[in-house]
Amino acid sequence: MKNMTLLNIAIACKGKLFPDSNYPMTEVKGIVIDSRLVKKDYLFIATKGERVDGHDYIESAISKGAMAVVCQRPPSSKIPYILVDDSLLALKDIASWYRMQLDIPIVAITGSVGKTSSKEFVSSVLSQKFSVLKTQGNYNNEIGLPLTILQIRKDHEIAVLEMGINDFGEMHRLSKIAKPDYCLITNIGECHLEKLGSRQGVLKAKSEIFDFMGEDGVTILNGDDDLLSTIKNVKDKTPIRYGFSKANSVYADKIISNGLLGSTCDIHIGNKLITVNIPMPGNHMILNALAAASIGMVLGLSNKEITLGIEQIKPVSGRNNIIKLKKYTVIDDCYNANPVSMKAAINLLLMANTRKVAILGDMGELGQEEDELNKEIGIYAANKNVNIIICVGKLSSYMYDGAKEVLGNNQDRLFYFKTKEDLLKMLPDILEPGDTILIKASHFMAFDRLVKAIENDTFY
Repeated sequence: MKNMTLLNIAIACKGKLFPDSNYPMTEVKGIVIDSRLVKKDYLFIATKGERVDGHDYIESAISKGAMAVVCQRPPSSKIPYILVDDSLLALKDIASWYRMQLDIPIVAITGSVGKTSSKEFVSSVLSQKFSVLKTQGNYNNEIGLPLTILQIRKDHEIAVLEMGINDFGEMHRLSKIAKPDYCLITNIGECHLEKLGSRQGVLKAKSEIFDFMGEDGVTILNGDDDLLSTIKNVKDKTPIRYGFSKANSVYADKIISNGLLGSTCDIHIGNKLITVNIPMPGNHMILNALAAASIGMVLGLSNKEITLGIEQIKPVSGRNNIIKLKKYTVIDDCYNANPVSMKAAINLLLMANTRKVAILGDMGELGQEEDELNKEIGIYAANKNVNIIICVGKLSSYMYDGAKEVLGNNQDRLFYFKTKEDLLKMLPDILEPGDTILIKASHFMAFDRLVKAIENDTFY
């Protein structure tokens, strides 16, 4: 890792190197906080979490060949170590310093909905020209982002980083670590309102992404989002905007829906035109493709490269992942949920030409209007004539109540269960062969277990 010697690392995290004569100028080959990932000449950072203390795994890291450890108390074994007051803070400081040693561009992506899908589209497009490192899984917070940056190596030519928050100040700290060259915001929706208060609060918190963007940085925004349209300039530059309106720099028209197989459309990129087949369904996926085309345009990719990148996109588990089974078709969108993404998922379900089943779970972190916003989704699903509506969880009782108000006496298509375990006992009696099943809820509901149960036909 470029310039990542023990001495430099100690300086970066304001730690004390012991002993200061052992390998201070040798570069470590990797930095991890999980002892299972340690390899020869890695640096192991012993972090303290709520349930696990990394200091208990220092011996394991040493046995796997760790060159040194960062820790809050001296290890019992004789190994070079850097003593710090706070290992998690040290992780952030080390990643921030490492970022300054790199000369590759950083693309940072945030937004209320579509961060991960946009990241996948952008990465797929950019990989047509560059060697890309991208955020894996949910590594988008104040632990995941530093770890992702620390995975960048000399063969990488660009990094695409997803950045997620739920409170003010978090994006400021993430931006300080990433120091992005390109900032993409997908939208401003009703999420994390418990701490952010309103969509205006969400806009303010997300806009902190610009705090450490370089003076020559470029901003890319969803031009159809009403709040993002209020951002007129960033660093004295006009943002590049994308969307369905022709007023945007990058826009789509002549859209043909292919149902759950995706869409075909024309994408206008400045004065250029490409026709693309987007293999993932829904207008929100077209927006993700437009975001990727915008980044591709800025970074000088050809029309062919942008087209190939969009058409080669692969779905991510838990995010609009269409799973074709022998009995059913499952729309696995269970990674997370808020009112915007929930409605988008229901709209996606409506594209199916089969009986439509929506299994909807709690939406959390929505603040004082949490009950009403959950109820609104039940009303929405019932008004959209979803064939079967199944609500699961404490907050989802409000979804059930909302749907019940719309359906009146026609409630044979409406079900409520307190837990997913209760649902699984009854699900075989509710489902019919050929059904298309949407599975959607906030992450804490762990609806991925429902997906696996349906995939494996393992009901209680």
